[in-house]
Amino acid sequence: MTVAAVILAAGYGTRMKSMLPKSLHPLAGRPLIEWSLRAVEGLSDLRPVVVVGHAKEQVQERLGDRVEYSLQKELLGTGHALMQAKEHLSHRADKVLVIYADMPLLRPETLERLTQIRTGSSHRQHPQSALSLLTMERGDSQGFGRVVRNENGSIRQIVEEADCTPEQLAIRELNPGIYCFDAQWLWENISLLTPSSTGEYYLTDMIGIAVEQGQDVETAAASPDETLGINDRSQLAVAAQALRRRINTDHMLSGVTIVDPASTYIDADVTIDQDTTILPGTHLQGSTTVGVGCLIGPNSRIVDSAIGDACRVEYSVIEQARMDRGSEVGPFGHLRPGAHLGEDVHMGNFGEVKNSRLGKGVKMGHFSYIGDATVGDNANIGAGTITCNFDGVSKNRTTIGDDVFLGSDTLLVAPVTLGTRARTGAGSVVTRDVEEDALVYGVPARRPRAGESSRQSESNE
Repeated sequence: MTVAAVILAAGYGTRMKSMLPKSLHPLAGRPLIEWSLRAVEGLSDLRPVVVVGHAKEQVQERLGDRVEYSLQKELLGTGHALMQAKEHLSHRADKVLVIYADMPLLRPETLERLTQIRTGSSHRQHPQSALSLLTMERGDSQGFGRVVRNENGSIRQIVEEADCTPEQLAIRELNPGIYCFDAQWLWENISLLTPSSTGEYYLTDMIGIAVEQGQDVETAAASPDETLGINDRSQLAVAAQALRRRINTDHMLSGVTIVDPASTYIDADVTIDQDTTILPGTHLQGSTTVGVGCLIGPNSRIVDSAIGDACRVEYSVIEQARMDRGSEVGPFGHLRPGAHLGEDVHMGNFGEVKNSRLGKGVKMGHFSYIGDATVGDNANIGAGTITCNFDGVSKNRTTIGDDVFLGSDTLLVAPVTLGTRARTGAGSVVTRDVEEDALVYGVPARRPRAGESSRQSESNE
């Protein structure tokens, strides 16, 4: 049995009141349509077909060649949108699964269950079954049509909410519009759709066509949260909350402690190893990875970064950076893009690192800034140390050797190199390279003259 998936994504999404197409609004680190695509990608060897219309270039740029595209030039309803996919799918599949780009919580296993109704048989072997659809029950109808059944429990019709009688409005079984059609029946009958009073063709009318022909219409139940549709930003927030609960629960069941799931925001592509604890107010975003036994938070934000085992991040921001095993940041630290802390690095209060590597065991005092630098193992960076990496035209690099000791408030005017075990006095302004084992201090920094004291201020960590 070959299943073809069609994702309807041509609409304007006017209720979002946005320059961005509705299908590209972000949710847990992915655009809405990406959730729909991932839900169907594993169901068939055929590439899904995405029906595009409004802002088609933006959708195509996001999805690339992972899908095939059908263009709905005139936005004349869901039935008309599916008609546009016929040229791609006719004679290529036994079943056609139809979903929307604005239902991000649909689970792949639910859709697979829908396609596998009458397991082991295609609809063609059971000619009295033309299609199956998902239904669900919940108090908030979100404007979905009601599923009206006869005394035998068979579907008699789908009635749109605006057309329901008071008795029909009381029906709790809803039709979110997710269908799996027998392909042959679909393409033979979709031309029977007629326009509504607004000139649009609706897929729900295919159910009425099937019933009139004496075909069976089968159903599969979905959980209420899976079928949350998104038409405006308030519904986007509701879906985000439901998705966040799902993501956090999955992590907790995998051995992660999340102290307050309601205040913890974790994107879908984040990975966290067991025995890590996430404290309240933490945001883990993008493709972030967190190792074993870490302590993250509270009130920290980590984006597209790699956090090794046994690390600590407290009240800090980390962006496109890397922390190796046992390193720690904060409180109130900031790792900017390109920062890399080696094993067992300590970075204190209000420290900042950008496009730099700090070697194993480095101790970086508070209120320091290291940018465009390479720092050797076991160096001590005193409080208030700054690499002056920008000369007004270009960025320049600083190289700090192993076991270097930088006194508090040292300014390193790049480009400059400090050799192994070099030392600076407090308040030094280093404008020239410093040799191995040398001590420099002053403004500008120089080596002690004969008879001068070589006493050095403490780093004030």
